[in-house]
Amino acid sequence: MLSFEMIQDAKKVLNGVATETPLFQSMFINPDGDVYIKCENMQVTGSFKLRGAYYKTANLTDEEAKHGVVACSAGNHAQGVALAAQKKGIPAVICMPAGAPLAKVAATKSYGAEVVLVPGVYDDAAAKAAELQREKGYTFLHPFNDEYVMAGQGTVGIEILERLEEAEVVLVPIGGGGLISGVACAVKALKPSCKVYGVQAEGAPSMYNSLLHGKIETLLEVSTVADGIAVKQPGDITFEMCRKYVDGIVTVSEEEIASAILLLLEKHKMVAEGAGAVAVAAAMHNKVDIKGKKTVCLISGGNVDINFLDRIIDKGLQVNGRLTKFSVTMMDKPGQLTGLLQIIAEAGANIFNINHDRMVRNISVGKCVVDVTVETRDNAHSEALIEMLVSKGYDVK
Repeated sequence: MLSFEMIQDAKKVLNGVATETPLFQSMFINPDGDVYIKCENMQVTGSFKLRGAYYKTANLTDEEAKHGVVACSAGNHAQGVALAAQKKGIPAVICMPAGAPLAKVAATKSYGAEVVLVPGVYDDAAAKAAELQREKGYTFLHPFNDEYVMAGQGTVGIEILERLEEAEVVLVPIGGGGLISGVACAVKALKPSCKVYGVQAEGAPSMYNSLLHGKIETLLEVSTVADGIAVKQPGDITFEMCRKYVDGIVTVSEEEIASAILLLLEKHKMVAEGAGAVAVAAAMHNKVDIKGKKTVCLISGGNVDINFLDRIIDKGLQVNGRLTKFSVTMMDKPGQLTGLLQIIAEAGANIFNINHDRMVRNISVGKCVVDVTVETRDNAHSEALIEMLVSKGYDVK
């Protein structure tokens, strides 16, 4: 099993390879807590995964290394393994879900690895990697259910307490459980009183369900913007480590994840991927009691597809009432649209997009539907605008 001594050894091995990422205070995440963020999105390859991948690769036997390595990943472990293999001169084959962000696929290839895209999610890529291992004799590097991988990830926990000895709560993203297993082991060894909580997406609560019911469970499907933690089944080793060291697990919604990504962009000029932002989302929305406590949110990665980021920002703006979308059914005659726009202007909203459609089904001849997107200040402003339109007799949906 994983030990603190292994994590300490990993820290020595990773010296000069992995970056000791920044940890700094945030005044914006939760006004009731003293919140800090640990920025593994600023790690080499853009996520914490390099730590575990490199430490595992460094501990391969000559025979294991000679056969080359195969790994499965939604993207971040892929990059970590690819870079670690490149540094060690070992051939690497990475199986990735076909829907993995293009940026992660391209980055993995840039480190010299062969990428095999597999239809489905992480677990389907894992099955393909196991198949290739049997067929080709590769050495399999598991992304989370491995003591050496967990030890590498655990170095994040040491860094947190080296920089902030007073930490009382640490919030950590969970997919398969490798990161939190290592971090919790390190934190509990150095400061047993410090609480460690895991955070999962509501659409992929595999470890949450497993710990709740006291046995490893497999989800039928996963669906979340946090692709890096979209895992159907946790590992048996990580499950036991979480039972031993983790104080609890909470979940966050897609809207809460989007709002966390938006806050980090706006307030800290920092890009976090969906999986990387779940700890911040948990702190923002009081999923854990952090009132008056020194709390560290671990931002696990920042490898988000730039095209997808636009959609996440749009969702975050809607959640915060900064973008308001609605439809108005009204008479299709001169002056009607002008009246609608005048009310929007009087309410202090700014039109972002508008579409006038008289070809909509199920409306009477002589009427049209106007779809409107406006910029508003917050949810209260958005609600006030809708109420104003309704009070003027508009049919708003």
